[in-house]
Amino acid sequence: MREYLLTLCITAAVTYLLTGPVRKFAIVAGAMPEIRARDVHREPTPRLGGIAMFFGLCAGLLVADHLTNLSEVFEKSNEPRALLSGAALIWLIGVLDDKFEIDALIKLGGQMIAAGVMVVQGLTILWIPLPGVGTVALTQWQGTLLTVALVVITINAVNFVDGLDGLAAGMVCIAAAAFFMYAYRIWYSYGIEAAAPATLFAVILMGMCLGFLPHNMHPARIFMGDSGSMLIGLVLAAGAISVTGQVDPDVMKLFSGSERNTVHQMVPVYIPLLMPLTIIAIPAADLILAIVRRTWRGQSPFAADRGHLHHRLLEVGHSHSRAVLIMYFWSALIAFGALAYSVNSASMWIVLGVVALSAVGLVLLLLPRFTPRAPRWAERFVPPRYRRRKAAAVEAGAGAETEPAVDEDEERVPVAVGVSGVNGATAVGPRSRTR
Repeated sequence: MREYLLTLCITAAVTYLLTGPVRKFAIVAGAMPEIRARDVHREPTPRLGGIAMFFGLCAGLLVADHLTNLSEVFEKSNEPRALLSGAALIWLIGVLDDKFEIDALIKLGGQMIAAGVMVVQGLTILWIPLPGVGTVALTQWQGTLLTVALVVITINAVNFVDGLDGLAAGMVCIAAAAFFMYAYRIWYSYGIEAAAPATLFAVILMGMCLGFLPHNMHPARIFMGDSGSMLIGLVLAAGAISVTGQVDPDVMKLFSGSERNTVHQMVPVYIPLLMPLTIIAIPAADLILAIVRRTWRGQSPFAADRGHLHHRLLEVGHSHSRAVLIMYFWSALIAFGALAYSVNSASMWIVLGVVALSAVGLVLLLLPRFTPRAPRWAERFVPPRYRRRKAAAVEAGAGAETEPAVDEDEERVPVAVGVSGVNGATAVGPRSRTR
């Protein structure tokens, strides 16, 4: 575990330290596109943050290769080299897109080629466990197609959700943390060495995201761009492919006892099929909804718009930071809920806990509809937005001439997202240009 922590810290440190110089390089290189209609930010912001993330990935792999225990992963498996090859290709395509805005079909072809490069070097799905059937071996073509499909879906799901400051990096970091705990349990508890590469990929991915997040939180000083979003999507998919298609379920020796016990014991085997879906459940749902929405309107599925889930949260009335935290909450609930269920599938407390937290999440979604007001005796101790309108105006020195009294029960009309000059829970305010 100490070597994993060291790899995590080195990856995060390298990514964090390089992001500042990369930001200056992006400004000089002109990788600051104009504000588009679907954008939430208010002024041009440099991209190319994926450059720092890629070098963080390289640093993590290099450090792991020189550690006593983790070096065995490179000796016994070719998967780290396969990951690096595919990541370099997808990163290069992303850098070109951040600078020159290449066509969507070209990016899709590059994603498929990057997945094919990993397949050629051995990072592919060899078999899948199916409930009631057992382990099903895949032919070479079946494994290749399934691997390419999983890589392309994951990359685009992460790319689609990259619409708010810190959203994609935070959600992927949460997913990587859950996946690391799952893969480490398979490797440590069952003694399956084939799960070691997936564990390494997950901890490096966590380091990449944690190192980039301080620069990307609202208001963001730099965006990861496609060079970053496609990169972390590929690393996430590589870990899922490694633990799903490389770990033989028969080695776990769970096929024993009664049929009821076997079903419960087989949950850790089935979870690799579900975990890649749960950790990208929200991005994948956003991807599917976007394709359906655009196709219904007669548009191309690759045409950008402002109908994503995070855009809708802003339109409901959530602030930028609150919308991001809500997306974090749901990602953590789905990912860690599946992880807890894999540990003890027979416990009803886990199911009840997930249901209770889901109810909390629904309440959070409705918060903008209910603005709490502090009692009059406590108005001096709370921020102005929680005070009654008349009392706040009197305290500020404004009389009835400057701010007329407003009925507390009057229905508030939400301000549209992106309205210039408006700050608060319904708009993203302008940022200082002196940063």
